[in-house]
Amino acid sequence: MRRRVVVTGLGLVTPLGNDVESTWSGLIEGRSGAGPITLFDAADQDVRFACEVKDFDPSPFMDPKEVKRSDRFVQFSLATADQAVHAADLPEALSGLPKERFGVIIGSGIGGLMTLENQHLRMLDRGPGRVSPFFIPMFIADMAAGLISMRYGARGPNYATVSACASSAHALGLAYRSIGTGEADVMIAGGTEATITPLCTAGFAAMKALSTRNDDPATASRPFDKYRDGFVLGEGAATLVLESLEHARGRGASILAELVGFGQSADAHHMTAPAPEGAGAQVAIRSALADAQVDLGEVDYVNAHGTSTPQNDATETAALKHVFGDHAYDLVVGSTKSMTGHTLGAAGAVEGAISALVCQRGIIPPTINFEEFDPECDLDYAHQGPVERDVRVAITNSFGFGGHNVTLVVRKWT
Repeated sequence: MRRRVVVTGLGLVTPLGNDVESTWSGLIEGRSGAGPITLFDAADQDVRFACEVKDFDPSPFMDPKEVKRSDRFVQFSLATADQAVHAADLPEALSGLPKERFGVIIGSGIGGLMTLENQHLRMLDRGPGRVSPFFIPMFIADMAAGLISMRYGARGPNYATVSACASSAHALGLAYRSIGTGEADVMIAGGTEATITPLCTAGFAAMKALSTRNDDPATASRPFDKYRDGFVLGEGAATLVLESLEHARGRGASILAELVGFGQSADAHHMTAPAPEGAGAQVAIRSALADAQVDLGEVDYVNAHGTSTPQNDATETAALKHVFGDHAYDLVVGSTKSMTGHTLGAAGAVEGAISALVCQRGIIPPTINFEEFDPECDLDYAHQGPVERDVRVAITNSFGFGGHNVTLVVRKWT
């Protein structure tokens, strides 16, 4: 028998706000997080806009020395972990928990790219002797998980997941599995990314993955719209506190939602293009629903991967129709990337947190910038505004370059 896993705390830092409530307000308002890039001089770039985190101050969560010795992606993660841990009232509960029963898994698709670029320029300009002794620990992708485990004394499972844009969905799924199989009682899990840098922006632009609507950034991310032309690069982080139901009940925790299913697969098809008809995505969705023991008709909402690229949105729609049949047309399929942009390795955790909030609050955020139907994308994408609906079960999809597919299933807590 598998133990049940519940969500007791959330933390968010996104292009819409630096905590859960400000992010949620931005989502329900249908506000775009996109704007001109300010993190570096983008004048010579083909794409000069992104979904940046705004007015972020790490000082409430880290001392000045820690800030100086950490990359922005780690700062985001520590901030969201602090939010989630305090929202879950976890510090008091940990006093009686063996630290070996408490773990941390944080996904990041790229890690400290900002540090890598800065230190490379320093070496070229001033020589190898001027590279920071903190370069490696600031750059490596596992440092967010490592520092969070040190902060809270978590001595159980502790690692980073790296699977491109599925990275933090894998983190949540593997944390869920650690608790379900009895390896841990409490897991801090999530994802983080801070890759709005000259090299990353140029790289995605070179492969024609980004929208080029420099004249109107706020309308650039338009998932499932006929005239979508690429994703908008985003950044941010999300952290969830997951617990066994027994542990949460034993300490009288407030439960936000239940994580009930995890499915994963590989396309084994192409470095960047999805498999035809979303074949790999279909496997992940079916596996997650089987793991959750959820009937197709119970699912009310899909937080889609929905990147706003021509191929992804059409193949994800096809995958949903293959899996759900006629019920696909009863689903609300929303893409919150229309507002947050694509936060890459953080996306799975950000959208997992949003899915938990949707189940708890009964409101589905809209997909903004949807102006004209694409014949290949003919489902309900919440394009007319937020939808009030009692969401019993939500699924959230995350698909990454390399053919990585993850689906998570979230159930309303009653």
